[in-house]
Amino acid sequence: MSAEFDYRTTAQRVLDIEKAALEGLSQYLDESFNKACRLMFECHGKVIVTGMGKSGHIANKIAATLASTGTPAFYVHPGEASHGDLGMIDGKDVVLALSNSGESEEIISLLPVLRRRGLKLICMTGKPESTMAREADVHLCTRVEQEACPLGLAPTASTTATLAMGDALAVALLEARGFTADDFALSHPGGALGKRLLLRVADIMHKEEKVPRVGLNTLIIEALMEIGRSGMGFTAVVDDEGRLAGIYTDGDLRRTLDQKIDVHNTTIAQVMTRGCTTVAAGMLAAEAVKLMEEKKISGLLVLDDKQRPVGAFNMHDLLRAGVI
Repeated sequence: MSAEFDYRTTAQRVLDIEKAALEGLSQYLDESFNKACRLMFECHGKVIVTGMGKSGHIANKIAATLASTGTPAFYVHPGEASHGDLGMIDGKDVVLALSNSGESEEIISLLPVLRRRGLKLICMTGKPESTMAREADVHLCTRVEQEACPLGLAPTASTTATLAMGDALAVALLEARGFTADDFALSHPGGALGKRLLLRVADIMHKEEKVPRVGLNTLIIEALMEIGRSGMGFTAVVDDEGRLAGIYTDGDLRRTLDQKIDVHNTTIAQVMTRGCTTVAAGMLAAEAVKLMEEKKISGLLVLDDKQRPVGAFNMHDLLRAGVI
């Protein structure tokens, strides 16, 4: 039977239900959403996110997203909270509690203690008439018409909707705080993402004698030898004081050959490209990648404040560094 079962039809039905659940969330982006954002934005402590079961898994992810986008947050298991973990929470914090039914016993049992400690409570449920919704300072509705599970038992569309509402909160707060890529990088130093966000041009560029360069009076054939030596695909052309005057690339060579220019008797100054794109050593490597893509170039020269080449790199260097 399983060999004949149409798995894709079921999968499409699931995706259609979850898509409808997400589209339905827009109606709940009302003043309550604004109030919830303001409570978290103005919080002088942390956002404590809690939830039981599948809601707990979603709560954990929302806490991680908030923390990585500028809103200090962490997850507290509601069951463990009543056995000592409440000690991690103080009066400056805001609690974000998740439960589709709004009747999670583990969370409801914590409400008197949270109230006694003066904490503000945001509850995210699928039932505005529930106990948690009534007790909350702010209630965010995440009601869905149906679960993708045909039995209506496994949380599916409801957890998707809750996760999306959490992302909406996190990104709204990110923009309200003016959170930048540099801020994001500080909390993501590891792995490929950290490299992409933290590495600067100075960390990947070739330096000193490895920077290809020739003088204005250098013959084209000699410039080609410098390009071959460096393996960069281009060379800087500098004046007598070492300042950048232009660049000569593999593309310039093709144009030189098309024009039947004598490479043995013509100086590089006559065929070089002036006004080339350059960067500073302090630029983020990821920004350099974007610039290269926009300009459709495969390498860049790095200049100091006196317009002298101090570095060079190409796409291969960016690949090796894990930036792209």
